[in-house]
Amino acid sequence: MLHAGTYNFPELTKRQEQILGLIVREYINSAIPVSSKQLVENYNLGVSSATVRNEMACLEELEYIRAPHTSAGRAPTENGYRYFVQRLLGNTELSSSERRMIRHQFHQARLDIDQWMRLSAAILARTTQSASLVTPPHARSNHFKHLELISTKGRLVLMVLVLHSGEVRQEMLALAEPVSQETLSQCAARINDACANLTVAQIEQQRRRMPLLEQEVTQLVIDIMARSDTHPAHQVYSHGLSEVLDDFEESAGAQQALRVIEERPFLDLILREVLGPGVGAVQVIIGGEGRWEDLSHCSMVLSRYGITGEATGVMGVLGPIHMHYGRAISAVRYVASLMNDLLVDVYGEPSDDEPA
Repeated sequence: MLHAGTYNFPELTKRQEQILGLIVREYINSAIPVSSKQLVENYNLGVSSATVRNEMACLEELEYIRAPHTSAGRAPTENGYRYFVQRLLGNTELSSSERRMIRHQFHQARLDIDQWMRLSAAILARTTQSASLVTPPHARSNHFKHLELISTKGRLVLMVLVLHSGEVRQEMLALAEPVSQETLSQCAARINDACANLTVAQIEQQRRRMPLLEQEVTQLVIDIMARSDTHPAHQVYSHGLSEVLDDFEESAGAQQALRVIEERPFLDLILREVLGPGVGAVQVIIGGEGRWEDLSHCSMVLSRYGITGEATGVMGVLGPIHMHYGRAISAVRYVASLMNDLLVDVYGEPSDDEPA
């Protein structure tokens, strides 16, 4: 599913759509204004240059194209790009060889969510020649996965806690009295059995029935998970930003791209407004959509990935308005689908009343 805003576009004839589509594709490839002569010479349009000029004049009057300067060429406007994405782009897919190569890279990676984030960002940037961004999956509420207790010295014990989101926390625990490693291992095994897949509230109920040592350890588990629920990780994995900055026609565009990547509150604001809670849809933002002046020179292609109702994150690409939308949309959609599958392995199958 693809969303690119809701607009009431002036209707175009088939010929006008053909010419607009060619102008958008030419400008995306070269960032140079496109002339009627260029279209007639490069494409078998079956009409004269004068007819093409007349149609381009109509497109300009409808504000789908513009004259950037005094040359004879025309460039797409934001509405021109929007019309192209919604009406003319059609379904796009990466080639089977590209999909196979990307899938292989994920299968070669360790079963580690941090590595999956870094790999997703690198693949998206390389495939689309844009800057990429990926936020880690955040659970609606964290679930316990596994813990280990390691004796250090005296009463100090290192606790390693793994949550279903892939988050790993290490904390030192000071016990009331020294305990052997064998006893600690047995304690950890009992807690792992009793707390598997449970939330903070559910673990609190289990804790009341535990022996004293397990109560001490479990209280620390509860404290860590509660903090994680209240303050989710704000890391953004990004890749390719330095390479894409030169693609912006104005320095303001490069500054806007930097702000999106580096200022998490601004990114969160955008994500909250454009992405629903469900996974699967790809959202295209072109030039700020009249809502964000600080995105006026940028376009973004975004998708939520993960398991609806369990844990989701966001991935996407960012670049100038003349980005390769078809390639960006297909790459974001495909990498998000791979991440969906990987997270099912972490969290288990979605429940019957949640969409997959």
